[in-house]
Amino acid sequence: MSALKEQIRADLKEAMKAKEKERTGTIRMLLAAIQTAETEGAKHEVTDEDIQKIIAREVKKRRESAEIYSQNGREDLAESELAEAEILASYQPKQLDDAELDALVEAAVEATGATSMAQMGQVMKEATAKAAGRVDGKRLSGAVKARLSQ
Repeated sequence: MSALKEQIRADLKEAMKAKEKERTGTIRMLLAAIQTAETEGAKHEVTDEDIQKIIAREVKKRRESAEIYSQNGREDLAESELAEAEILASYQPKQLDDAELDALVEAAVEATGATSMAQMGQVMKEATAKAAGRVDGKRLSGAVKARLSQ
């Protein structure tokens, strides 16, 4: 079993003992998503990298839902979704700040030799590999577009 999965299971036990209802429910949903990934196709053990991708996907879902709820005047549901997103985000690696993101994008542009927006796919592939889950794809894409349109 991966170290991250073991940590998530231990955190679930702690949350249950502390009677933290929201945290318990969120961690259970995460473990269910991990189990679904394990049983898709041929059964296999997920790696920490796979789990990071699952967490990123779940955080993105929660934030998008919160945005929709806010637009429709349901602040109570939006707050709940954002709280779940924060719990899930605690399992992600430290996110890159703006300066680190700019440096990563610059390195990716130099590595690929890109000079125009037509080469954005190559730069995104390189930058995504270097970022390794430490930056949201939308934010990374925006930084690459800004750099290539200079």
